[in-house]
Amino acid sequence: MNCLIRAAAQLRGVAGLAVAGAEARGVALRRGLALASGTRSPLVAATSTLRSPLPLVATSAPPARFMHSKGERELVEFLTEEITAERKAQKVKNIPTELDGFKVQLNGAEVTLTKKVDSETISINFNVNHTVDSESSDDEVVDADKEEFAEMRSRPQFEIDIIRGDATLSFTCSFIQDTQPVQEGDGYNDVFGIDEITMYQGEWNDKIYAVAGDVLDGYLYDLLMNYLEEKGISNEFAEKLSDFSTNYEHSAYICLLESLSKFTVKP
Repeated sequence: MNCLIRAAAQLRGVAGLAVAGAEARGVALRRGLALASGTRSPLVAATSTLRSPLPLVATSAPPARFMHSKGERELVEFLTEEITAERKAQKVKNIPTELDGFKVQLNGAEVTLTKKVDSETISINFNVNHTVDSESSDDEVVDADKEEFAEMRSRPQFEIDIIRGDATLSFTCSFIQDTQPVQEGDGYNDVFGIDEITMYQGEWNDKIYAVAGDVLDGYLYDLLMNYLEEKGISNEFAEKLSDFSTNYEHSAYICLLESLSKFTVKP
């Protein structure tokens, strides 16, 4: 009896294995048919769906900084052409370090010329900002067809300090405009004139007295101009100072254009 029971159990186990194998073969067959027909089984489709890339979603974020505006692009295009033209018109590429025996010191728009003679130190200071004007007079008409324009020149006001020990004799001078009429009987044609004169000990301050050049006695004024000429500050020197200032101002202008272009392009 026990032998019959064990035999029946073995037959049921074999039948179960046969059924499981058939089901497995059926699943494999269905998967093969599905792949051959181009359709996917639910499992394959689900797996493929999980692995598919996420769709692109439009956002309302602002554009990146490197996407320049129309105004910026037009500005950069103009600056590129302007810098090229200004460099072609530039007469002096390298600013000299000496001018008629005066050592040159540059500090931004500030220029200092210094010369030592015996026990004296002569210092000339000026600033090139807002010093450029046209050499043509207001009455002169520019021919637009010929595209001829007057040269731009820098004529800065300049300070002359003659220092001996602790004492300083100081002149404030400026270039004489071409439109100023020359007085009758005046045989001189000065390029610059004395605006103010003062003298002080130590450091200058607002309490120190100064006198305007146009109220000085005429003969005293001429003697002071002769005195400056003996110190090397003549009409010829003033012309050279104007040339130097013109070239340096032009160089500073080109640097400003280049800095503006880099600032506009930089993200």
